[in-house]
Amino acid sequence: MKSIDCRTMSCPLPVVTVKRALEAGGGEPLTVLLDDGAPRENVARFAASRGYSVSESPIDDGFSLVISGQPTQPSPAVVNRRAAPVVLVTSDRLGDGPEELGRLLMKNFIITLLDLAELPDRIFFLNSGVFLTTEGSELLEALEKLGNRGVEVFSCGVCLDFFQRKDQLKAGSVTNMFTIAEALVLAGSVIRP
Repeated sequence: MKSIDCRTMSCPLPVVTVKRALEAGGGEPLTVLLDDGAPRENVARFAASRGYSVSESPIDDGFSLVISGQPTQPSPAVVNRRAAPVVLVTSDRLGDGPEELGRLLMKNFIITLLDLAELPDRIFFLNSGVFLTTEGSELLEALEKLGNRGVEVFSCGVCLDFFQRKDQLKAGSVTNMFTIAEALVLAGSVIRP
C-alpha cells in the first residue's frame, strides 16, 4: 500500500497530491496522512465524490485516511452535461462604490436569482463572500431557497478558516480550491457579480 504525507500542506495541495497519487496508483489502496480540519475534510470529500471508499483514523499529529477501491463516478463537474453557469462571489458586496451600496446590490443580486427561470448549478463564495453564508447574513433565507431549488452553495474552507467563521457556516457546505477551479473550468459560463 502506497503512503503519502500531506501534513502541513495548504489548500489545494492535499487534494491535488491525492488526485495525482490515485491516478498513478492503478487501483492500489492509498494511505494519506493529513492535518485535521479542512485538509482531512477536503480529501475525504474529494475521494468519496469520485466513488472511492474512505476510512479515517486519528493519529498523534493528525489523521490517516485509507482510500481504496476504483472510482465509480467521474467528477461531479464532468457529469454536468448542460454546462450550466456557475456564480463566483468573491466579496460581500458588489462593485467598488460605497460599502453600504455594494452590500445592498449584492443582496439584491442573490435575491433576484430566485426569480430567474434558469438558475446556476452552483454558487461559490470566496474571500469576504463567505460572510454571506455565515451567521448574521441577511441572505441565509434566500440561499436556503436556492438550495431547495437545486443550486449547490459552497464556501471556501480556507476563507472560512481565515475569517474564523467555519463554525458559523449556515448556508451550503465547505469546499476547497481544487473543486472550485475544476467547476469554473468546466462551467458553461462563470458569472461574477
